[in-house]
Amino acid sequence: MTTRKRNKPSLPESDSDETECEAAKRLVQCRSDMNTVGHNDHLLHHHLSPYFSMRDSVRLTYSFFNQPCVELAKDFLGKVLVRKLADGTELRGKIVETEAYLGGEDKASHSAGGKRTERNTAMFMKPGTIYVYPIYGIYLCMNVSSQGEGAAVLLRSLEPLSGQDVMRGLRAAKRKPGAKSLKDRELCNGPSKLCQALDIQRCFDRRDLATDAEVWLEMDPEKETIVGAGEVVMAPRIGVESHGEWATKLLRFYLRGHPCVSVLNKDAERRMDSQSDTDRTVC
Repeated sequence: MTTRKRNKPSLPESDSDETECEAAKRLVQCRSDMNTVGHNDHLLHHHLSPYFSMRDSVRLTYSFFNQPCVELAKDFLGKVLVRKLADGTELRGKIVETEAYLGGEDKASHSAGGKRTERNTAMFMKPGTIYVYPIYGIYLCMNVSSQGEGAAVLLRSLEPLSGQDVMRGLRAAKRKPGAKSLKDRELCNGPSKLCQALDIQRCFDRRDLATDAEVWLEMDPEKETIVGAGEVVMAPRIGVESHGEWATKLLRFYLRGHPCVSVLNKDAERRMDSQSDTDRTVC
């Protein structure tokens, strides 16, 4: 989970100076913000309760998240992230790109060396815990913990499926006045864009993606089959160039040919083609 500040090659500074009191104040403020747009005390309490609806059969539960980090990062592809807003609107996007951060051994991870801070606590919590952290002081990135001490998956890009007009409005609020209207494929094609478009806030940090009432993961009802290995490109992660051998490890995964992927890696795709040719020759 790099901070993506390419001009600063060191690991992001820890948030160890953020006290538990400050974290609590941040949560209270976020809840207060929600109240101003129509949340009530019942909903605030309910965000930690199981989500009840006709869609329970497709919602992914703890057993899905409880797997090794790399496997989870791959399995996220093709699944649908759902964000329910205060007015009941549901925004949906299919995950098309992820990155795996393996915990203590991973020099590019916030949990490198097994270091725990107030900031990265969610990475050490049970699989399916949401980890939200800021970059550049104003943008956010959303991750999900997996098996493995301090391991988590960064959600990099989505294909918008429903609620595009609302997503466009949420993105516009963070852009310069008069900026050109975004195309659908541009709404969620990056980790911070994803958080803006789905209104993922800092106070979502440490929530349980398996039970939360405002954000969850579903199977894609249009495609119940598992994404095939031949559809998944494995490439180095973005923005971790300063971390030695960990900068070259193939821990970014994306759906090949998908227009919503943030950054294509032609070298990785050529390797896939070469491997496919070799496999055909052997057969």
